[in-house]
Amino acid sequence: MDDLHFTSGPILSVRDLTVSFMSGGSESRPVVDGISFDVHAGETVAIVGESGSGKSVTSLSIMRLLSSGSSRIKGQVLLNGRSLLELPESEMRRVRGNEIGMIFQEPMTSLNPVIKVGQQISESLILHRGMSQKDALAEAARLLDKVRIPAAMDRLNDFPHQFSGGMRQRVMIAMALACRPKLLIADEPTTALDVTIQGQIIDLIRELQKEERTSVLFITHDMGVVAEIADRTMVMYKGQIVEEGTTLDIFQRPQRPYTRSLLASVPILGSMGGRAFTAKFPVVDRESGEAQPPQDCPDTVETSGPPVLEVDNLSTYFAIKRNLFGRSSGSVHAVEGVSFALRPGETLSLVGESGCGKSTTGRTILGLTKRAAGTIRIEGQDVTRFGKAEQARVRSAAQMIFQDPFASLNPRMQIGKAIAEPMVVHRVCDAAEARERVLKLLDVVGLDRSMIDRYPHEFSGGQRQRICIARALALTPKVIIADEAVSALDVTVKAQVLNLMLDLQQRLKLSYLFISHDIAAVERISHRIAVMYLGEIVEIGPRAAIFESPQHAYTRKLLSAVSIPDPTKRRERAVGIADELKSPIRPRDYKPAARQIRQVGVDHFVQA
Repeated sequence: MDDLHFTSGPILSVRDLTVSFMSGGSESRPVVDGISFDVHAGETVAIVGESGSGKSVTSLSIMRLLSSGSSRIKGQVLLNGRSLLELPESEMRRVRGNEIGMIFQEPMTSLNPVIKVGQQISESLILHRGMSQKDALAEAARLLDKVRIPAAMDRLNDFPHQFSGGMRQRVMIAMALACRPKLLIADEPTTALDVTIQGQIIDLIRELQKEERTSVLFITHDMGVVAEIADRTMVMYKGQIVEEGTTLDIFQRPQRPYTRSLLASVPILGSMGGRAFTAKFPVVDRESGEAQPPQDCPDTVETSGPPVLEVDNLSTYFAIKRNLFGRSSGSVHAVEGVSFALRPGETLSLVGESGCGKSTTGRTILGLTKRAAGTIRIEGQDVTRFGKAEQARVRSAAQMIFQDPFASLNPRMQIGKAIAEPMVVHRVCDAAEARERVLKLLDVVGLDRSMIDRYPHEFSGGQRQRICIARALALTPKVIIADEAVSALDVTVKAQVLNLMLDLQQRLKLSYLFISHDIAAVERISHRIAVMYLGEIVEIGPRAAIFESPQHAYTRKLLSAVSIPDPTKRRERAVGIADELKSPIRPRDYKPAARQIRQVGVDHFVQA
């Protein structure tokens, strides 16, 4: 790591920042409690900590994006010596997006759903840089290309809902970088991104820093990203900075138990090292920093019957309407000829870049997205040949856990009723019996029975995901499709939820289709792994074979892009990930070429 020498004053200076919210007419306990720090020109400072520690509130306070009617901000926030907390709102609007750029965690809540992305990016260029509409759109296309969105010029006219989650985040990053701000605040910017794009965003921020001396305030719970990019690191807990120092010191010589607990909870790629067992995730006490010794789960699965899920030559396309008459000029081939089988009690992980078709595969299996071709068998029955009533009956054997638990729960429905709803809809039992079964399900997922009448907003993110797991178990399924089910969770909470899933798998003989971009977590939880690229499975095999002897070039590239939570190894990261991501858009008359699949080991297959 380069030595840091800052001779000029800080770009951003925060002094004794305290933030509290109004509740019932009185001021609540501070959620940010008297913190102070500086960010110098060209420096990257990371703020790490769990949800509720005050990280995001700190960034929103700096940008003055908290409601003045419901929040109280005290202290000083100085940008190049100018007090932001004392600026009139009209001047603060000129600061936002121009002098300070911000990347938010959830892009769909930050992008206008009814305005094309090209227009949204060009808006700030016209406002702050005085560009013409034509020049602004050309620059918007260049920015989209820079954050590696394929067919960037064509996608200027698309709306946010037409992008995958990871691609929407790339659009947000392009918007934040549009005016080349002196300070970039990145609030969990890589949480929704796969490892290759994550690596490119890190390189992109580094490049911007080198060219423009841009300062970065990086807010995250991903310790691997912190090790890759941060010069200094601050650890927040319960609204206070409990430890700060150079990133190297924080990782190699952590002083506080909470810091040690964060580091110990991070799965490290390659830590399995050929072991015959997949290990549970260590759960570390936040106060003492002591880890509970993890148990092990069998690496091989004894099958006593046929596969519980079989997917054969599955394809899913999305038509694109381009001409004046609304006629489709082509399709997005999201899933192309995918085949695999899932055994009883097995975890098969689907990994790949955002937009590769992982989530669409899961949604198509459950009938949430219409398939174009192929067959799906659940417990030996071809559900693609059934009517709606038969499909609903058979599909009760397969359930889904979604990425965002809050979005998948009805905010006006008590969680007891939300968990009972599948049982009532499928007429498994009456309301009285359903409530009793809900209480047992709460026991199973480690939630107190007294919580049954609470609403979703009264729970933490990890608790809400446990509620979604309980709901998925309501119909006693054989298969659970977990679509990025833990990607938005803090490292310690993620470890608890994944350990719960491993426990349930052993006790209930569940089979998981685990969809994730967290490669290090995939290594620990999986029995087999399927690597997807542009809608196709390019390699599939046992966990050990994929990680120790990857055969496809894309698999090797994916593994080399994983951030290692060790700042001494940041320069060892393989950079060969800057290839142009090919577009999945195909013309109407496109016929996919026949693929050659070869076997390279026991149960290990790769696309030639």
